[in-house]
Amino acid sequence: MSASEPGTVELGASGIRIAPLGIGAMSWANRTPLGYGGADSPAAEAGALQAALAAGMTLVDTAEAYARGRSGRRIGELARDHPEVVIATKYAPYPYRSAQALPAALERSLARLGRIDLYQLHWKPRFVALPSLMRLMVAATRKERIRAIGVSNLGAADVRTAHAALAAEGIALASNQVQYSLVHRDPETDGTLRACRELGVTVIAYSPLAMGLLTGKYGPDRRPGGIRRLVPLFRARRLRELEPLLALVREIAERHHATPSQVALRWLIEQGAVPIPGAKNPHQAATNARALRLTLDPAEIGALSSRQS
Repeated sequence: MSASEPGTVELGASGIRIAPLGIGAMSWANRTPLGYGGADSPAAEAGALQAALAAGMTLVDTAEAYARGRSGRRIGELARDHPEVVIATKYAPYPYRSAQALPAALERSLARLGRIDLYQLHWKPRFVALPSLMRLMVAATRKERIRAIGVSNLGAADVRTAHAALAAEGIALASNQVQYSLVHRDPETDGTLRACRELGVTVIAYSPLAMGLLTGKYGPDRRPGGIRRLVPLFRARRLRELEPLLALVREIAERHHATPSQVALRWLIEQGAVPIPGAKNPHQAATNARALRLTLDPAEIGALSSRQS
C-alpha cells in the first residue's frame, strides 16, 4: 500500500470535486431480504458514512427508485450535518411518465434529501425524447435546485445526444453512471468509455465489484447463497471461466497486502472511472477506501486489463 494522500477529480466540468471513489447507498434503509439485502442497521449506515468521510470519500449515490425513496430519505438524515457530502440521485423515466413528471419528481427527491448536487437520468427513456429531459434538468440548474446534471446507463450515441442538448444550453454533462468492472468490460468495447473521455464526461462505475464476485469470497467451489446463486455470473461454469482473472486479482492483492476488492477498485480508478461500491457497515466502507492509497505498477494494471473476462 502507498501512504500517499488520495487526490480529487472533477465531475465533468461541473466544478464539483470528489475523491475518485464514492459509496453506493442502494442498500440503505432497504430492509428486504432480496438482492444484497439491506444495510446491517441504521447505526451501521451512519458508521459507513463516517468511515467514508474520514477517508476523504464524499460522493454518496442513491436514486428515487431505491427502497421506494427510503434510501434517499436516510441519506438526507445522515448528510444534514455534513455539508461536505456530495449527494447524487437519479430520476426514473418510467414508461408512464411524461417529460413534465420530472420537475415534480425532483421536488420530492429534494424533500427527502435536503439538497441534490448531481441529478442523473437513471436510464434511457422509451417514450420521451432525451433532449426534452435534459432541458428540464437545465431549468433545474438555473433555478439552483441542482448543481450538476448526469446520466446513467447510456451508450455512446445517447451520451453524445445528451451532451449536445446540454451544450446548446451552455451546460456541461457531468457524468455517465454505467456498470463497469474487471468482469463487465462493455463500456470499453461498445464505445461508451471513448465517448465519455472525448466529451469530458466522468464515468461513474456501479457494481464495481461485480455483485461481490471481486471481493475474493467466491469461486467455482464457493458459490453465493440467496438470489445471487441464480445470476448467470455465479453459475459454476462461469466461475470456472473467470477463475484465471480472479486468481490474478488475488495474487496482486497478496503482493500489496491488500484485498481483492481494493485491487479491483484501484484498477477502475486507473481507467479514469469513479467506482461507487456499496457499503453496509463502517468496516466495508473503510476497507473500500483503502483502494485510494493502493498503488499498482503499470505491469499489474496491464495484466489486469489484458485478462479476458
